[in-house]
Amino acid sequence: MKKTLCIITIFITIFTACNSDKTKKLNILKGNIFGTYYIVKYDYSPIKNSEVQKGIDSIFNKINKSMNTYIVDSDISKINKGDTTVTIDDYFKDVFTLSKKINQKSEGYFDPTVGTLRNAYGFGDTKPINNISNTQLDSLMKYVGFNKVNISKKGKVIKLYPQIYLDFNAIAKGYAVDKIVEYLTSINIKNISVEIGGEVRVKGKNTIKNKVWSIGIESINSKVQNRKTRDIIQLKDKAIAGSGNFRKNRIDNVSGKKYVHTINPITGKAEQKNIISAYVIANTCAEADAYATTFMAMGVNKSKELLKSLKNIDAYLVFYDDKGNINTFITEGFNKTIVKKD
Repeated sequence: MKKTLCIITIFITIFTACNSDKTKKLNILKGNIFGTYYIVKYDYSPIKNSEVQKGIDSIFNKINKSMNTYIVDSDISKINKGDTTVTIDDYFKDVFTLSKKINQKSEGYFDPTVGTLRNAYGFGDTKPINNISNTQLDSLMKYVGFNKVNISKKGKVIKLYPQIYLDFNAIAKGYAVDKIVEYLTSINIKNISVEIGGEVRVKGKNTIKNKVWSIGIESINSKVQNRKTRDIIQLKDKAIAGSGNFRKNRIDNVSGKKYVHTINPITGKAEQKNIISAYVIANTCAEADAYATTFMAMGVNKSKELLKSLKNIDAYLVFYDDKGNINTFITEGFNKTIVKKD
């Protein structure tokens, strides 16, 4: 699969180190999925690595079939094309339900129906519209709004307009991380780290270091081929995800206008807000993933207000202040996890 079901997010790398105690080791399974990489680390397993890999592959296959907009015969692709006969699976229902919750808490700033706009701006799976006019944007906004989509008791997706395009890119990758952690836990593995393209959830500790897991926060000046960390945090039984516009953007070849991949579902515009990157710590990676995108769309002031009302959600926001200088806002809970500052 050449394209991803997830928007590009900030790269987060997990640090491990060798230890003189050679009896200690971490099993590592890695590969490519959703157009990015995955790394699964765990200590003791009662079953063979090959069997663990089969379980992980099964989860990936189910999520692809359910929610990958780049697979033409996936459930979500069929629904986006107007197929009303599709009965959604539990994965789809989980993501839909959590998305509704976050959509309501964020007053619409997290919205999976922005798929129509993402395609129009050139970040989706269809040909973009060059130099989108206000009239065109008004027409597209008719198909944006998660309140226009529901699930029936029979498990069918009901859309107010057939043209509404669902896109769970901003939450599905984190959800996949959660499902893998749940699977590994179910087979009695206690110390776990799962990362998919920068979205991470950990459980227990890094048994090589005999410490909780250390995770690097990438600098906005980092290059793809030369990753640099801004800070290092330590997490136990938590998840972290990041989103940013400092790398993922597109220049319209007609107007020359710059579009960023985080789209404001309230205005319909793909313009840079004052937040450059957002990192979120949460109990689940799906929540962290979704809120990281939400804060990018909201901007720093609205994000600060929302964070006051959220339990078990902490954030590290890098933003431009009123003078154009780069600044940071770090919640108290997030700050407590930082063990090394740049």
